[in-house]
Amino acid sequence: MQDPKQQLKKLKYVPRKRLGQNFLIDSSMLKRIMDIAEISNEDVVVEIGAGLGGLTSYLARLAREVIALEVDSKLYNYLKENYGDTANLHILQEDALKFDFGQVARKYQSRIKVVANLPYYISSRMVFKLLEARSYISRMVLMLQKEVAVRIVATPGNKDYGVLSILTQLHTDVSHRLTIPPKSFYPRPRVDSAVVDFKVLSQPRIELEDEDGFGKMVKAAFSRRRKTIGNALQALPEIFREDIPVIFNELKIDPRRRGETLSLEEWGRLSNYLSRRQIYA
Repeated sequence: MQDPKQQLKKLKYVPRKRLGQNFLIDSSMLKRIMDIAEISNEDVVVEIGAGLGGLTSYLARLAREVIALEVDSKLYNYLKENYGDTANLHILQEDALKFDFGQVARKYQSRIKVVANLPYYISSRMVFKLLEARSYISRMVLMLQKEVAVRIVATPGNKDYGVLSILTQLHTDVSHRLTIPPKSFYPRPRVDSAVVDFKVLSQPRIELEDEDGFGKMVKAAFSRRRKTIGNALQALPEIFREDIPVIFNELKIDPRRRGETLSLEEWGRLSNYLSRRQIYA
């Protein structure tokens, strides 16, 4: 692995705070990320934020095909110049938030793996986008701000438990595999990072009658996080105040509880009840 500081100096490139650019300079951490991702010669991998190509070069040695996304034009040109001749590596100047992951899966007739060092400012949005594309993805190994990782793996009763936790755990087996300190990056971020491993489930963890309605309900409930679940669900325009006691009495769920105390199974029962009643048809 070349020294990223020297590479940036040679390029006369100043990392952009606006793009959340923090380059991983610890090669031992790169190797650990590769171990977590378990890349084989049958894998088609999409890398988000290829940067200087440190992780990209490892991926290309092991995977069947690698599609490396880099939105920054100067870094894209650097990658093309230094890695453009690699036969199984395809470098694209693309915004990952707008990228069609399904197109890659269809082209190679294979579910893909996603590996990324995500800029902090897009991490939650990127996780939601990847969850939407989950039918095309088998696994995601993402480096995130540790604060986001804590929210993803949080369990009921924890203050960090919320929409991100629920939707992630609905669709994946997820685990926090590695914490990376600021000294492993250039420039140094102010907080720790974390590597999170998402193994995408073939079906949602619980049976749902309306997956879109489930997401709508959970987001509505947590939009009023400090309120009880009974009050918070009134954010759904289809629910009237007089419906609340009836709904929760039938489900045997106390409407005075807060949303962060409900298990995934309880959220599922509530969603299916609302779906049968055509509350959010």
